[in-house]
Amino acid sequence: MDPIELNIFASRLGAVCDEMGVVLRNAAFSPNIRDRLDFSCAVFDARGELCAQAAHIPVHLGSMAYAMAGIVSSVEWHSGDIVVLNDPFLGGTHLPDVTLIAPLFFDGRLSAFLVNRAHHADIGAGSPGSMPVSRTLEQEGRVIPPGKLVRAGVVDRDFLRQITGENRSPQESEGDFAAQISANRSGLKRLHRLIGEWGSEAFLRGLAALNSYAERLARDALKRIPVGEYRFEDVMDDDGQGNGDIPIHVRLAVNPDHILADFTGTAPQVPGNINCPVSVAAAAVYYVFRCLMPSRTPACAGSFRSIHLNAPEGSLLNATRPAAVAAGNVETGTRVVDVVLGALAQALPDEVPAASHGSMNNVAMGSDSDASGWDYYETIGGGMGAGRNGGGLDGVQTHMTNTLNTPIEVIEARFPVRLEGYGLRSGSGGKGARCGGEGLIRTFRFLAPTQVTLLTERRNHQPWGSCGGMPGRVGVNSHNGKQLPAKVSLMAETGDVLTIETPGGGGWGVMPEDGECCDP
Repeated sequence: MDPIELNIFASRLGAVCDEMGVVLRNAAFSPNIRDRLDFSCAVFDARGELCAQAAHIPVHLGSMAYAMAGIVSSVEWHSGDIVVLNDPFLGGTHLPDVTLIAPLFFDGRLSAFLVNRAHHADIGAGSPGSMPVSRTLEQEGRVIPPGKLVRAGVVDRDFLRQITGENRSPQESEGDFAAQISANRSGLKRLHRLIGEWGSEAFLRGLAALNSYAERLARDALKRIPVGEYRFEDVMDDDGQGNGDIPIHVRLAVNPDHILADFTGTAPQVPGNINCPVSVAAAAVYYVFRCLMPSRTPACAGSFRSIHLNAPEGSLLNATRPAAVAAGNVETGTRVVDVVLGALAQALPDEVPAASHGSMNNVAMGSDSDASGWDYYETIGGGMGAGRNGGGLDGVQTHMTNTLNTPIEVIEARFPVRLEGYGLRSGSGGKGARCGGEGLIRTFRFLAPTQVTLLTERRNHQPWGSCGGMPGRVGVNSHNGKQLPAKVSLMAETGDVLTIETPGGGGWGVMPEDGECCDP
């Protein structure tokens, strides 16, 4: 395959994922999927190796890339089937992220899989938003092991009702599942047409060429890292169950032909819900090294072949059932990025930025009222870490999340909540030759009694600066002016005010002697 043909091949595969994403967004019912875009779409080959992905959510796609081979080998596949799962210990991330997998058969032979993963704001947990301050997996909602939601093209309505029947808004939940099914069917149709144009053998040769090309690009990029060992440690604020300063340690062993990220020395799994299935840890590692590769590197399995991971079983980053994991996906995965970047900064100080705000700043709320039960979930952005070539961006989602915010108009139209403030948090970015980005302030006033859960980080430990830059400010959560813990569940009454002040990003380089704000 010549370079032009290979580029066309990769682009057309990527377009399948993009089209799936458009279908999913346009057909979804919930703001979390339709407005925040908390979903991801990808194509895998018959062995479960990643072929293409849209530029959606890094933690979704990296974890699927790590775990899909094990999933597809455990199921007997037939044309027209769609399998659903969310079990974190069988290839998922946390329970709200529900994955649908559809096999593609061409000329009677299994040829590929079309996959999407979407975050459901209600997956049956006891608290609205299905992101509780939990101690066990069962407290976090319904666990769905791999099962056939669609058989021979027919949706299993009884199975679907089992999944959604106890939700606060079952019709909305069913609508989101219908959107996910439609997205996979769209992908099946489009990819089947493309394989028909190429032919099965040419399709397989194209995948082999694509992976080989991605592997070469990845190896060339990673060779810029000096051979050696680099260590870094950071801590989680707490696990929501009284345990604080929980360490994550990495040893990066850089060799000429591969890199090992060894997390030996990381804390054992904890009683709270910041534990990770190993697929989430892998997603964070893959993401960091993907950032070092050229933008033209295909998003396929070949780009990760020289990156290896060791996370001891039973540790925070390779937890075992029935560990609680709701915040591991969103908060601990984000800290893994900080730790790996901290180690890389020793090897490539001019290329690695300071720490970003380091939390997805999760807010879940709703009501169990029989008359008007509702769920709302959101992640809130913060400050990006600064780098040699510029200051950090203000008020953005960084690293492992890639979602939008929920528009104020959507929140106020659908839920008994009024947004009384939304803006940048001045002075929260770390100073330096380049300043860290500013965090955000988002203020909610409740118009009815509401149960609220916060799962946040960087409330005790600042996002670190790099090359002499100062750290960003920690975040602050408050209810009616009273400061809250980083992870908390509370009952807000009508008229109460909740304010989330998110962390700023770390600064890069020593601040000029005049003390003036650094260049943007």
